[in-house]
Amino acid sequence: MSKVKIISDSTCDLSAELLAQFDVAVLPHPIVRDGELLQDNVTITPDDIYRHYEQTGRLCTTSAPNAYDYEMCWKPWLGEGYEIVHFTISSEMSTAYNQAMLAAEETGHVYPVDSRTLSTGIGLLVLEACDLREQGLSAEKIAAKVREDADKCQASFLVDVIEYLWKGGRCSSVAAIGANILKLKPRIDVLNGNMLSTKKYRGRTAKCFAAYADDMLKGKDNIRQNRIFITHSGIDPDIIELIRTKINEWQPDIENIYVTRAGGTISCHCGPGTLGILYMYE
Repeated sequence: MSKVKIISDSTCDLSAELLAQFDVAVLPHPIVRDGELLQDNVTITPDDIYRHYEQTGRLCTTSAPNAYDYEMCWKPWLGEGYEIVHFTISSEMSTAYNQAMLAAEETGHVYPVDSRTLSTGIGLLVLEACDLREQGLSAEKIAAKVREDADKCQASFLVDVIEYLWKGGRCSSVAAIGANILKLKPRIDVLNGNMLSTKKYRGRTAKCFAAYADDMLKGKDNIRQNRIFITHSGIDPDIIELIRTKINEWQPDIENIYVTRAGGTISCHCGPGTLGILYMYE
C-alpha cells in the first residue's frame, strides 16, 4: 500500500491545529503588496493586509503559485515515496489548478483536485480526503472520490465591509454606495465554482448574521453531521458565539464545530468583518 500525503494551497483556511491534527501540508499562496511578492500567513497576515489598506488606501492583491512552486512543494514528499493529493481553490477563480496540473504532468504521482470552492469549503474536502486516507484508499481513489463530492459543499459568507469587494472590482461603485447607505450586507455563495451575490440582509450587524445563520441552518435535514466550519476574516467574538448558538439550535447533532480565521487570499477580497458557515451535504 502506497503512502499518501494530503496537501492544499493555503486558501483552504484550515487552522494550524487542524493541519497538525490531520497531518496536512500547505503551499502558501502569493500575496502582492505594492509590487512585493509575499507568502500568505508566512510573510504577510490578514491584519497586515488591513493595516496596509488603512494606511495607504491601496489594496493588496492575490496571485497563484506557478508550476515550479508546486514541484518544489511536492519534491520532499515524492522523494520519500509518497503519492500526493493536492487541493486548489476553484479553477474559476484562479490559475492555481492549471499550474498544479502542469506540475503534476512533470512529476507524476500527484493528483491535483480542483475544489470548485474556496476557504474552508476546500478545507471540508481536505478533511474528507484525510478520512479516506485513514480507510486505506490510494491517492488516485481519494482524489476521484472528493472530486465527486465537490458539488456537495455549501460555502457562503456574509460580508460586513463592502469597500474591499468594490475596490477589488467585484461589485460596482453604485452597488457599493447603495449598500452602505441602506446598511445592506451581501451574502456571497459559491455556485458552480464562482462567487455570486445571492441575497442582501439589512439592519444591525447581529440581526443580519442571525438571519443569515437561520437561512443556512434552519430546516436543513441533509447536512453532514460530522463537521461544520465557522470561518471569519476578523470579527467580534460575540458574532462567532451567536453563530455557534444558531448551529446548536438548528443542527444540534453536529459532531465538530470548527472556528477558523480566513487567510490572506480571502481577506484581500472580503476585508474584515466577514463570516461564513460552511458544510457538506449528504
